[in-house]
Amino acid sequence: MSQPIYASINTNSRLKMDRSSHRNQTGSDSMKTRCSRAAPMCLVLLCFLLLTAVIVLSVFIYTNNKNCAKDRRQLVTNISNLTGAKDELTNLLMERDQLIKQLQIFGQEAVWFYYQSSFYYLSNETKSWTESRRCCKDRGADLIIVNNKQEQDFIMKITGNNEFWIGLTDSDEEGNWKWVDGSILTSGFWASSGSITEPNGRETENCAVTHLKKHPELKGWLDVACDDAHQWICEKSILPVTI
Repeated sequence: MSQPIYASINTNSRLKMDRSSHRNQTGSDSMKTRCSRAAPMCLVLLCFLLLTAVIVLSVFIYTNNKNCAKDRRQLVTNISNLTGAKDELTNLLMERDQLIKQLQIFGQEAVWFYYQSSFYYLSNETKSWTESRRCCKDRGADLIIVNNKQEQDFIMKITGNNEFWIGLTDSDEEGNWKWVDGSILTSGFWASSGSITEPNGRETENCAVTHLKKHPELKGWLDVACDDAHQWICEKSILPVTI
């Protein structure tokens, strides 16, 4: 009776072992399957991260190169501007030296003044407007062009109560006043007092003087006949002329 019992026990033990082995084998196969599926996913994720890093790095390099190119262009522009400014300053200094030599030559016959990058020559004799301008040109200058109120005040101060020709005329067209450089007068400092307003529109009065001694109440420009005899003011700028 005991022998079948042992056989039954052994049989049951083998069944349990077989089931356990089958479960272990099944678990191992499942794990292998999961691992085989996870590997491609990890590879894809790694490739995605690598691609992202490459894109970010490329954008950074492109932006950095673009900024560097912009900085280089700006640097070249700044260097060019500095070179141009240096050349302009050199030319101004040369023109100044030349003009000072001219002033030393002509300084004994009249008075010269310096103001706002220009030299001014006040004659000590009287001539017509045309002859006065010719005298200015002989000295490498021209009749004065008054550009602003500061210059007008300066001229009124150095001329005192005497009248001086300025480089303003409407000889070409009545009422169309132009400076000697061809520019049109847009605003000026014409004299006015009570009922007197300059220019008065007389066709025979086509040139301008600073003011007249016989009209001390008039502080500003007056139009007079170009053949009248007055002193004159020449102007020579040390700034280069831009066209």
